[in-house]
Amino acid sequence: MKDKFMSTLFVGIDVSSKTNVLCALDFQGNKLLNLKALNNQPGAEAILDNILSCLDTNSLKYVVIALESTSFYSTHVANFLSSNETLLFYKPMVYCLNPKSIANYRKSFVDMDKTDPLDAYVIADFARVGRITSEPWRGAQFLALQRLSRHRLHLIESMTREKTYMVSNIYLKFSELAVLDKEGRPFSNNYGSTSAAVLTEFLSLDDITYASIEDLVDFVAKKGKNRFSDPLQTAKLLQKAARDSYRLDKVLYEPLNASISSSFNVIKAFEEEIKAIDKAIEKTIKGLNTTEYSSLISIPGIGPVFASGILAEIGTITSFDSHVD
Repeated sequence: MKDKFMSTLFVGIDVSSKTNVLCALDFQGNKLLNLKALNNQPGAEAILDNILSCLDTNSLKYVVIALESTSFYSTHVANFLSSNETLLFYKPMVYCLNPKSIANYRKSFVDMDKTDPLDAYVIADFARVGRITSEPWRGAQFLALQRLSRHRLHLIESMTREKTYMVSNIYLKFSELAVLDKEGRPFSNNYGSTSAAVLTEFLSLDDITYASIEDLVDFVAKKGKNRFSDPLQTAKLLQKAARDSYRLDKVLYEPLNASISSSFNVIKAFEEEIKAIDKAIEKTIKGLNTTEYSSLISIPGIGPVFASGILAEIGTITSFDSHVD
């Protein structure tokens, strides 16, 4: 093991949106390489050429490459260096490190200024002294799964914001529908298809209040696709809620209808996109950690989406030394 460390090049890369600053050390702490390159494909290729030249010149057999995890700016260079066929001969281990760990380690260098070359040196030295405890960069498949699971979360949060936003418009048009307790609600879900039909197809509350109960029962049954166990009771609750709600100037109903209808269209679009992302997640997870994936989905309450998110963000069981972690 000691011989392996003695034959290893330790590379630190300080990443920003436009540039990558690199410093490379041997096991004794000698600085073998210093360079600055653009954070793009030609820049990454220049970094690779310099690392390969340094390995060859100093007769080193292995390389450890450490980068600060800087938002998504470190993604391309980490993926490039971890998958390059030429560099594979040196068994590269690429790590994206938590910036907090590097910041804490940097405090031990009391006389250093805050400049990029020195930051790259600190990252390289962090790797050299064996402070890395995280798992290596896991490659494109995990990155793909991570991007899908994070995009799904983004869609869910966006849909939740839209629902929260439209509450004010629902309250203005149909105040009781927005505030009724569970037992007094005509619908269990104010964002469901029947509620959407009520809020968008009836221009004003008087259209509901003065409608015949038979017409309301037919409306509820049709829009609910006969899923209501007691459509008559639902119609009665709906009519009472309309009767007890505040009335508005007639000039307000049409703009509110347009706003509420627009919000429902946005929510529907989000729901369709979430379904598409769910299918993409299930497709991506196939063939990747099938045993661990199967174990996760065997747990009640964890389906393909949650299992994929766990694997993408936390990693596999081998990421942990013991069950205590």
